[in-house]
Amino acid sequence: MTASKALRALREAIVLEHLESENEHEFDTAVGAFDHPRCEIVATGQVFDGRAEVAGYYARVRDEFPDRRSTLVELHHADDAVIVELELRGTHLGSLRGEEPAGRAYRVRTTVFFVFDDARLVGKRVYGEHVGEAPALTS
Repeated sequence: MTASKALRALREAIVLEHLESENEHEFDTAVGAFDHPRCEIVATGQVFDGRAEVAGYYARVRDEFPDRRSTLVELHHADDAVIVELELRGTHLGSLRGEEPAGRAYRVRTTVFFVFDDARLVGKRVYGEHVGEAPALTS
């Protein structure tokens, strides 16, 4: 059974607001888009579950990549998800893997699955390349 047009429109609006709030570094709004915040970074195997962990993840992203922005390339609907392809750009301030000099500009394509339970956003699964390792939860 496919999601109705109204449900798809609502889900798309939630995803677009979430992406824009990330670009504006309004991370309380980004976290607030979730019914229960959960973010999985598939490339590193990291899972941030719950408001505090996801907010901590965003704080570390902001510190390492202060000018990070995403540009929407494609958006697709599935029965239980909205799938987006993004181009991420910014500057990596840290040297997380040792071989990357601080201040290195980057541009990366990535795919994100926004997982829904009806109209509730219940998860975000990020696939694709990454710049350095994803910021760790602990400092």
